[in-house]
Amino acid sequence: MTSARIALLPGDGVGPEITDAAVSVLDAIACRSGHSFTYRSGLIGGAAIDAHGTALSDETLADCQASDAVLLGAVGGPKWDSPTATVRPEQGLLRIRREMGLYANFRPVKLFSTLVDASPIKREIVEGTDLLIVRELTGGLYFGRPSERRTGVRGREAVDTMAYDEGEVHRVVSAAARFARGRRKHLTSVDKQNVLSTSRLWREVATEVAAEFPDVTVEHMLVDTAAMRLVRNPTTFDVMVTENTFGDILTDEASMLAGSMGLLPSASLGDGTNGLYEPIHGSAPSHTGKDDINPIAMILSSALLLRYSLKLEDEARAIERAVEAALNDGFRTYDIVGSGAGRYQVGTRAMAAAITERLG
Repeated sequence: MTSARIALLPGDGVGPEITDAAVSVLDAIACRSGHSFTYRSGLIGGAAIDAHGTALSDETLADCQASDAVLLGAVGGPKWDSPTATVRPEQGLLRIRREMGLYANFRPVKLFSTLVDASPIKREIVEGTDLLIVRELTGGLYFGRPSERRTGVRGREAVDTMAYDEGEVHRVVSAAARFARGRRKHLTSVDKQNVLSTSRLWREVATEVAAEFPDVTVEHMLVDTAAMRLVRNPTTFDVMVTENTFGDILTDEASMLAGSMGLLPSASLGDGTNGLYEPIHGSAPSHTGKDDINPIAMILSSALLLRYSLKLEDEARAIERAVEAALNDGFRTYDIVGSGAGRYQVGTRAMAAAITERLG
């Protein structure tokens, strides 16, 4: 039996709804398999700003660091979206990633066969898509200094700094190569080395890492080429690794291969086992309280939590099979209802219940 303490950060918008859905599935797995999961909830993002004046309090961060894993809903919304705000919900995400040493974000993109018509990409192009995007998470533009607004000779101006050192590049490319070794042994390193100095360093270090993994084929690709190829030949990718900003954009693009952002989970990992797990989508404030948001991305994120932080592979696979079974049986939320073979349009709680019923 495994006993684990899981920190819950529901966040803003639909975050609490999808967090509740994932917890219901985790509790069912715990009951079915004889495990014991305890939860401690905290505030992050806009909810934390309203309560504490900061997007992530020291107390909540300490709770997350003391837990076996962190499950996060979503942050942000129009209430906190002023471009002149000094405290923003996303600062909570940046801080928890940095303070917990979570430097690699893993985003699997796998098209369910029953949802092939949910993708806006032609069936003959997208069918068979199964790739993993590894995004560097604690460097680059989102963390570089200076990052500020100021007054220049022509009025208002702003600057952001993209910075990487070879250690940051080496560890994330190595992590991606290890995942590629367990898949189809092909790694695509994405950069913009024809323009950016940081990308030239990235490619140089990635080439050095490639020599450490002779069983993995490593190719280099410019980010604009990668963006084009994702929608033209997605099945040619196995594992893709790239820096923070490029990864943020490319993974949102890749979500359309699967048909909806509501289907894609993610895991943010460092050198330890305490990871952070969250769907790739945002807080969807217009859907808050409507019980219609797709909980699958969050539920699949909880499966990654079981796999990577708790080392419960069988239980992780049980959740993934249950999700696929619910989809095969025709259950659809609003975002994928037009994808064919869908007999039941359901809400958040009903989809979670359908998945839970299929765990055994």
